[in-house]
Amino acid sequence: MARKGILTTDNTPSQRRNSGGGLAPRGAVGALQSSLSKLQENAVQDIDPHHIHQAGVVDRLGNDTQADEALKESLRIYGQQVPVLVRPRDGAPGQYDIVYGRRRVLALRDLGLPVKAMVRQLDDHALVLAQGQENTARQDLSFIEKASFAAQLDALDYDRQTIAAALSMDLPMVSRMLKVGRAFSVDFLVHIGSAPGIGRERWMKLVAAMDAPEMRDRVEARLPALVPVPTSDARFEQVLAWATGAPPPKAARPPAPPARKITSANGIPLAKVKRTESGVTVTIPAADAPGFSNWINAEADTLIQDLYDRWLKTRSED
Repeated sequence: MARKGILTTDNTPSQRRNSGGGLAPRGAVGALQSSLSKLQENAVQDIDPHHIHQAGVVDRLGNDTQADEALKESLRIYGQQVPVLVRPRDGAPGQYDIVYGRRRVLALRDLGLPVKAMVRQLDDHALVLAQGQENTARQDLSFIEKASFAAQLDALDYDRQTIAAALSMDLPMVSRMLKVGRAFSVDFLVHIGSAPGIGRERWMKLVAAMDAPEMRDRVEARLPALVPVPTSDARFEQVLAWATGAPPPKAARPPAPPARKITSANGIPLAKVKRTESGVTVTIPAADAPGFSNWINAEADTLIQDLYDRWLKTRSED
């Protein structure tokens, strides 16, 4: 099968056809319709988010709940500042395929707000180019998300030049990406997630470790056990440990809670209290309450003994 190039213009089955299904009108009527279409494409429209559907290639491997909540809060407070891009859905008037802006659409759907969108007539080829270039411009796709995106385009028979254009990279880099992207299905990668801290060398190590079919079957059977692992990078390390027989990675310690600030009734900072595994630290800043830190130092023995006696009393009352 001939691969689809970036300059392909023929209407092969993979190319989207004109929704009207016929020749464009000629003369004054055709010119007027063309002008109206251009005006419509340049305008930002309000669209019901439930009328916007998934399309294109999977470019996100898992969700970042914290980032999604932050986006939702930003949209709630400031509104949508940047429109998304959609195209009309074939055979479904009033329905649209998303080109880019998926997270914004989902957040606005949860908020019950309309989506500000630009509408473009795009075939499948133009859609994946726009999707890939928008993601690359944001520079927040991880290595494996880019590699998987490239492999999906390759499986859809797009040529290397198109893949390179979609990801804004040169052809040698596309070849390196495909070596990793082809090795793992999207379903497999979704269990791990985006793994933002894992680069090409670590992924190539996993590719080599899972080369034997029996090892791949063994690792895939254990993927459901990744659910409790808190981060995507840690899930990758666990899969790599299964595949190589290395000791499992040590669980990361949860971050210590921040110091608690204590202030006076009129807002003067008095102390900071921090709880760690080794104990409780109380810091009395000398600069914030002049003289208070000296007094605490002089009375520390008595104050701590009084607090200890109060604690004993509360225990006896339980």
